[in-house]
Amino acid sequence: MSLPSVETARATMLAGIGPLGTEAMPLMEADGCWLAEPVTAGRDQPPFHASAMDGWAVRGADVRPDARLVVVGESAAGHDAGLTVEPGEAARIFTGAALPPGADRVVIQEEARCDGGTVVLAAAPDAPTWVRPQGCDFRAGQVLLEAGTRLNPWRLALAASAGRATVTCRRRPVIALLSTGDELVAPGSAAGPHQIYDACAPALAAFVRRSGGTPVHLGPARDDEASILAAIDSGAFDLLVTVGGASVGDHDRVKPAVRSIGGVLLVEGVAVRPGKPVWFAHLADGRPLLGLPGNPASALVCAELFLAPLIAALQGGSADVETVPAVLEGPLAANGAREHYMRAVLTTGSDGVRRVRPMTDQDSSLVTVMAAANGLVRRLPGAQGLQAGADVGVLIPAR
Repeated sequence: MSLPSVETARATMLAGIGPLGTEAMPLMEADGCWLAEPVTAGRDQPPFHASAMDGWAVRGADVRPDARLVVVGESAAGHDAGLTVEPGEAARIFTGAALPPGADRVVIQEEARCDGGTVVLAAAPDAPTWVRPQGCDFRAGQVLLEAGTRLNPWRLALAASAGRATVTCRRRPVIALLSTGDELVAPGSAAGPHQIYDACAPALAAFVRRSGGTPVHLGPARDDEASILAAIDSGAFDLLVTVGGASVGDHDRVKPAVRSIGGVLLVEGVAVRPGKPVWFAHLADGRPLLGLPGNPASALVCAELFLAPLIAALQGGSADVETVPAVLEGPLAANGAREHYMRAVLTTGSDGVRRVRPMTDQDSSLVTVMAAANGLVRRLPGAQGLQAGADVGVLIPAR
């Protein structure tokens, strides 16, 4: 069977995936959410002419070396000074404070000295004014953040400076995680001599959170259809992610279980390494299901390629799978017929150049290799061998 490419499989998965409903989110909880409505400024920022430095608020016509001005008060941030600066006068002013009426510039304190009730200036007439004009950051009515923008700490600061306590966002999708396999036990449990700990569930839960979703762990299911169907039926979710049980062995029962309840399989493998068994389906009620391979490296590579874009699409956004350029530190053999994402160590030298060293052993079951990697070298199908110094593309995974 000819397998689709990563790009084709991803497009098939995303087709028909639309955003969920909206919810009002407090700014303190909105990091990583996608805006459903724009954020608009309710007033100018700053809302007044503000001092950019500590110094003296004066009239520009009075600024010249050795000018002596009468001190008439002070203006501090957050307070109305209640004064006006007339010709020949100055007011002590602090960073962020409003310029008193009459003043149009600030002489920094390093260019003035106080002499009793007067201040003597040393600033030249063409010195910087050290004033932040009203509205120099943004104006009332200006759209600061468009709908569809994903919030981060920097953008949250912008929304907060516009006075917003909440923002209207797409609802975070609930992502159900279902590990399958008789060999799996939860970390911290007693493991039998032929069992292993479930490494994928906690890793994928963290991945889902970082991608903007809310993970729900349905617990490991046994390798039988009744156990799998009971787990699927046990939770409410917007996207189901199964891990393992997706190959063609006699104990791989997830696909038959999904078909038995009316699920429609749209992708049954992808030409990618690691991760060939990845699959995708719609349940009978239309909810999407992403099936990930059981090996941790395969599961997490496919999470980067497919799960993150699905979580984004459920919130009306997009998660572009992009690579950054890097210089290869050693030779690479020619690639096979599948697109290959090689776990690697990415560094940036003092010269600013990124360099990358693929791990020697790319066995997808090796968790130590995966944990040590901070990049994935992308090799296209049929790519020729490369020598040290060649340019390659590196996907930087969620960390």
